[in-house]
Amino acid sequence: MRSGTARGLIAADLGGGVIKQRIARPGQGKSGGFRTLIVFRAGARAFFVHGFAKNAKDNIERDELTALKKLASELLAFDDKTIARAIESGTLVEVACDEKAIS
Repeated sequence: MRSGTARGLIAADLGGGVIKQRIARPGQGKSGGFRTLIVFRAGARAFFVHGFAKNAKDNIERDELTALKKLASELLAFDDKTIARAIESGTLVEVACDEKAIS
């Protein structure tokens, strides 16, 4: 188990740089909330790639996970210049968060 998983920061490590994170729905908690799929390398990069409500879809299919792992391999290989070009072209959208982390 990776350190983020051990501390409860990652809901599920799906392998290949793909993690699943649960997000609570107001008034329903995490179990009735949303699932997000994130391409992630600790201390390096995180890319939000997909989100869905649990009531709309319980989980992802095996072929979807295979495609996500391939995407993760490609995204995590990007250097800073490649990421900057992808943002500039609109292929990627950078999301900034000014909130302080909860410890």
